[in-house]
Amino acid sequence: MSIATRTGDDGTTALMFNRRVSKTHPRVIAGGAIDELNVALGLARATVQPAEVAEIILTEQKCLIGLMGEIATDDADRSRFLESKLQRLQPADLQRLDDLVAKIEARQKHPLGWDTPGASLPHAHLHCARAACRRAEREIVALRTTGASVPDLILQYLNRLSDALWLLASAE
Repeated sequence: MSIATRTGDDGTTALMFNRRVSKTHPRVIAGGAIDELNVALGLARATVQPAEVAEIILTEQKCLIGLMGEIATDDADRSRFLESKLQRLQPADLQRLDDLVAKIEARQKHPLGWDTPGASLPHAHLHCARAACRRAEREIVALRTTGASVPDLILQYLNRLSDALWLLASAE
């Protein structure tokens, strides 16, 4: 089976459970922003030290897979998604980020003012990931304003992830 299915040649794509929508649909835009965040996290993970930070990033990248699936599910298919065994965001994911933020803040004095990205390659990549996270958060808020069902947990998670990324960058 080829990745080039040609089913998107008409400007549509499939959501979860094969519901076809325009590639400009708010769910597709939000999912694309999460995908871009995952790529930015991958760049950061490839350059950061120590390995503990790379592992933190990898954990969140894996978490984003479930988040993307949830965002890519039309409201009409939400019950199917919830009944499935597909990965999705859990309250423990938010708690993990809350714990990470507390741990980093306890280790370092909270920096005042704005951090100018670019002190090092990992620093710049972490800030790119943070900015991508904020964009994803805005796109998901935009999706919600269309009346689409978006669990509060997703917005809370992305808000906390961007905080954690800022703190990780400031520690670089």
